[in-house]
Amino acid sequence: MKKTNLSWVGALLVFALLLWCTAATPGKIDDPSTYTCAVYSSALSLLPPVIAIVLALLVALMNKAGGSAAFGRWASTHIHTRAGAQFATLLLGILIFVDDYFNCLTVGSVMRPVTDRQKVSRAKLAYLIDATAAPVCIIAPVSSWAAAVTSSVPEGSGINGFTMFLRTIPYNYYAILTMVMSLFLIFSGLDYGPMKKHEDNALLGDLFTTDDRPYGDDADDGSDTRGHVVDLIAPVLVLIAACIFGMVYTGGFFEGVDFVTAFANCSASMGLVLGSAIALMFTFVFYRVRGVMTFQDFAACIPEGFKAMVSPMLILTLAWTLSGMTGLLGAKYYVASLLSGSAAALQYLLPIIIFVVAVFLAFATGTSWGTFSILVPIVCHAFPEGEMLVVSIAACLSGAVCGDHCSPISDTTIMASAGAHCSHVNHVSTQLPYAMTAAAISAGCYLLCGAAQAVLGDAANTLTSFVLLACAIVIELVVLSIVRARMGHTGKEEVTKS
Repeated sequence: MKKTNLSWVGALLVFALLLWCTAATPGKIDDPSTYTCAVYSSALSLLPPVIAIVLALLVALMNKAGGSAAFGRWASTHIHTRAGAQFATLLLGILIFVDDYFNCLTVGSVMRPVTDRQKVSRAKLAYLIDATAAPVCIIAPVSSWAAAVTSSVPEGSGINGFTMFLRTIPYNYYAILTMVMSLFLIFSGLDYGPMKKHEDNALLGDLFTTDDRPYGDDADDGSDTRGHVVDLIAPVLVLIAACIFGMVYTGGFFEGVDFVTAFANCSASMGLVLGSAIALMFTFVFYRVRGVMTFQDFAACIPEGFKAMVSPMLILTLAWTLSGMTGLLGAKYYVASLLSGSAAALQYLLPIIIFVVAVFLAFATGTSWGTFSILVPIVCHAFPEGEMLVVSIAACLSGAVCGDHCSPISDTTIMASAGAHCSHVNHVSTQLPYAMTAAAISAGCYLLCGAAQAVLGDAANTLTSFVLLACAIVIELVVLSIVRARMGHTGKEEVTKS
């Protein structure tokens, strides 16, 4: 992670040198405050890290109270098949859509005893956690990712960031196809690449395959019986409800605006900060009333939450700074001029080009938020309006999640490994073939999407996006069925009774 931060610092130094060389008087910047204020011109841009910190505190509190362990024990008595354990992991990951870190840490600690009992490899558990972290959050309106995307839309562009986020959801192919792929893998019993070896070994009792045990033999012995299932469910439900309340509140719902309009015009960042703060206060009072946590325990969780978020906050701050510097150098005007002078055919290839660029940038830097905070302002200037703006932003978000998903230095990938107590090398090597399959299909779908925009032009609308999404899902199912047929799967899953 330190090397990742050094790469961001190196990039900032290069951009600072370019600014120094391109100033009105080379070697002299007349008003440094102009450059400083341009990067952090809005206090709203500082809210996503606050949301992440509060959610990290919630995770620490739930683990400390024993709620996560209690839910895992309860699930172990109700799930009796490998497919059931994997589907429950996927479902819990989808339900915890507010934040990817919150997702990774909670799902891992809750479902690890369940999947261990049903002989699901740790590598497969890490993949399922990762597949429902960033891919779910990037299409969930009530999430810290929605706040981050909204804050990436430049002020003065005339674009409602949250409304734009909602419109990109049907075009976010990688995120949706990753979840569809996970369901196919679970219920068909298909595994390929290095994951197949891990799953075959897990059926024989070896959950790790390799000798690398970063967390030791961490079987749940059931000794922590202090918590109850309600200690996990109640805070999560209150968090979701409070975040929705906070978002419609900022949208003017309590001032007479109807619910849909309030939700579309809300400030996602402010709403999520308000909702997560309410959930944090509720959790503290709830645990104190139940007697599962003292004030000293609560205080001890505060530094744990902060420590978990130091690296992500540093990366995000550096990414925002880099984004501001690219704006000062006129990158968005340069791209816009290239597009205006290019052939129409090239413009309709932009979705797949943006997707590929975002994939490589996110893979190299290890951060989705940093990637779309750089690319979204450029795309907004290149396509001021129209359906191509929506498609291009969706391609940017989709590529950012894909690159983040594949990157071994990604925070989310690292935390998925940590949540599953899996060797990080094993997680990356087993996940990569699955991620690349979804990425290749997504790239083809963006090529199809650009062609559809070229044919339909201004006639393209929301219905078009859902038709194209259905085509993307069908293409993926066909590809996976071909892979399954070539591997000679019978479709019969070995069921292990508890």
